[in-house]
Amino acid sequence: MNFPDTTKCKIAVVGLGYVGLPLAIQISKIEICLKTSKKLNREIIGFDISKSRIDELKRKYDRTNEILKLDLKLLEKIKLTNKPEDLILADIFIVTVPTPIDKFKSPDLNPLKSASKEVALALKERSKISTKQSAPIVIYESTVYPGATEEICVPIIEKYSNLKFNGNKTDNSFFVGYSPERINPGDKTHKINDITKVTSGSSGESANWINNFYLSFINAGTHLAPNIKVAESAKVIENTQRDINIALVNEFSIIFKKLDVDIFDVLEAAKTKWNFLPFTPGLVGGHCIGVDPYYLTFKAKEIGYEPAMVLAGRKINDDRAEWIASQIVNEIDKRRIHTKGLKVLILGFTFKPNCPDIRNTKVQDLSDILFKKGFDITIVDPWINIEEVKSLEKKKIVSDLPQNKKFNVVISAVNHYQFSSLTSNDFERYLEEDNVLFDLNGMIPRDLNPIRL
Repeated sequence: MNFPDTTKCKIAVVGLGYVGLPLAIQISKIEICLKTSKKLNREIIGFDISKSRIDELKRKYDRTNEILKLDLKLLEKIKLTNKPEDLILADIFIVTVPTPIDKFKSPDLNPLKSASKEVALALKERSKISTKQSAPIVIYESTVYPGATEEICVPIIEKYSNLKFNGNKTDNSFFVGYSPERINPGDKTHKINDITKVTSGSSGESANWINNFYLSFINAGTHLAPNIKVAESAKVIENTQRDINIALVNEFSIIFKKLDVDIFDVLEAAKTKWNFLPFTPGLVGGHCIGVDPYYLTFKAKEIGYEPAMVLAGRKINDDRAEWIASQIVNEIDKRRIHTKGLKVLILGFTFKPNCPDIRNTKVQDLSDILFKKGFDITIVDPWINIEEVKSLEKKKIVSDLPQNKKFNVVISAVNHYQFSSLTSNDFERYLEEDNVLFDLNGMIPRDLNPIRL
């Protein structure tokens, strides 16, 4: 039994969200192998359990806004499906499903387990078609803790496929790999093709095959890790490092607020040194930075180590919305502005600028706290899909700045380009006579004397 032919293999991308769709598009885009210059004649299957997602993509509509309009036509080259039986045709399975945390901040591997079972059942049926097929390869890109691929996913595939993991050339076997996703939602500069791909495999031969597979369509090249655990670990520390750095700056902002020193002025001065890291304070949400550290801390605790620094950073960032809300309420009280029914305008709702992703957005936490104080909340975000935020109906959430309405409090929460271009005059049109502005990202013009947090 041999590995699939890289020039004409059948590839199934399982999960067509922020990671899977750009990956499927990139594979479909490359017709000549970047490594060997051979012509590629691959079949690509794009699978997602959401029928509505598949229907949208068939209409060439991408709600994540990650795919350039010019590239949406490449969807015609992908077999889009929500039918598990279509996976039977594949030789290569790339799993790109979400890996969230639960309410206890522990890894929720249910999507990953379900996808592994779906792949296993497809492999079982695939093995019945012919005994002369190549050995299938399952590659995971979802963020996990070190060891999860081989400890959690492989046993599921073995159980439901009846295939042997890492079997020899005569066995009815399968192999796995791990190549962590590095998608940065909303980033139009660092796209999938521009970022080095870390690769790994469950055996020496499969690792080399997987590395060459990614080299065939990723211009930026690859880094072949010694084993799957190393690749898993590299991914989980990338976002953990960013989380800790942001937590440090968030703590700076608390200290400097007490000292009556502007944090953004401090950062402007500090970054004139060549090796100062230019992190800024903010609300840390999303599906990566605010989640991935908990995968690492979960595994650390499991092996008997209490990860003090990582958890301290998580606590600072998780508490950020509460701290900001307390500063807002304190300032309003200090100015003796009547709080009941206070009209509040929040600019931005997504978890980061110029991106429609609302997963784990901490702006929701902030708005919830203020809403419970009796404030009349209006949230404006031109990037969101209004249908996804119907649960916020007690707060007014709209796509455009409301006309002919004034507010007592304006909070700049997310620095979308539509907001960063607002002038002092633009802001003044929305302000009641008794007003206060809170600037969470250095966006509001200084001549309006905003409170910068």
